[in-house]
Amino acid sequence: MAIFINETTRIIVQGITGKIGSFHAQDMINYGSNVVGGVTPGKGGQTHLGRPVFNTVKEAVRQVGAEASIVFVPPAFAADSIMEAADAGIHYCVAITDGIPTQDMMGVKNFLRRFPIGERMILTGPNCAGTISPGRAMLGIMPGHIYRRGTVGIVGRSGTLGYEAADQLKRLGIGVSTSVGIGGDPINGSSHRDIFEHFEQDPETEVVLMIGEIGGPQEVEAGQFAKAHMSKPVAAYIAGLTAPEGRRMGHAGAIISSAGESAAEKVALLQDLGVAICPTPADMGSTVARLLARLSGR
Repeated sequence: MAIFINETTRIIVQGITGKIGSFHAQDMINYGSNVVGGVTPGKGGQTHLGRPVFNTVKEAVRQVGAEASIVFVPPAFAADSIMEAADAGIHYCVAITDGIPTQDMMGVKNFLRRFPIGERMILTGPNCAGTISPGRAMLGIMPGHIYRRGTVGIVGRSGTLGYEAADQLKRLGIGVSTSVGIGGDPINGSSHRDIFEHFEQDPETEVVLMIGEIGGPQEVEAGQFAKAHMSKPVAAYIAGLTAPEGRRMGHAGAIISSAGESAAEKVALLQDLGVAICPTPADMGSTVARLLARLSGR
């Protein structure tokens, strides 16, 4: 199995008729994802890319049984679209949109807390590359051809580093169970620790690779969770070892504001927690390969 999505997951695209939504929806369809429709207010009843378009997510859930959604909606309206998906009963939502105001995301987080934990929609993003279970389904904007199906779970804040990791693994003959982008914003739907919990429960995932960066406590919290609750080995690459203190480095969440948030401090803390550290981006594949070799007794 895989986490969050597989070949049977019924997917809708919020913003399917827009330029970006159309492009990536077609890419997901070409990959083999089970895209059953899209949502664009005011265009309900139309057909786009051979799929029905609905005015609301509730209509999509009711008429085509939508289970997962991907959001290609402009920043000013994206938070409302995410909350609409949750209210309609969508189980898993990926928010691709970059630039959603922080206060809007605070509202989204508070809205999701209204639902009981077992009924609460899982959200990844915003400002992420999405999620892919290779050979099964793609719910995102990543180049699907670089992912090989296998037993390594990837979770990262950086889309491009996630691509690099998948490519390195493929070149070594190693595959991925699921790769999850959680996004680079200060407030995101799911943390590294949240995704670790799902990977730990997935029988097909043997090793987890975490791709983090400076800013925030998420990576260390995930390492603490792994030490206390995970039976599977974890590797990590933390970007930003040369970043000057107090300066934003690309992602909105990548800024050092307190102790334990620099890359060097995170690396030291994760090492103490038993996480295998990838010294450079070029070492992600080889580090994971060593962990897999230990598991197999080679």
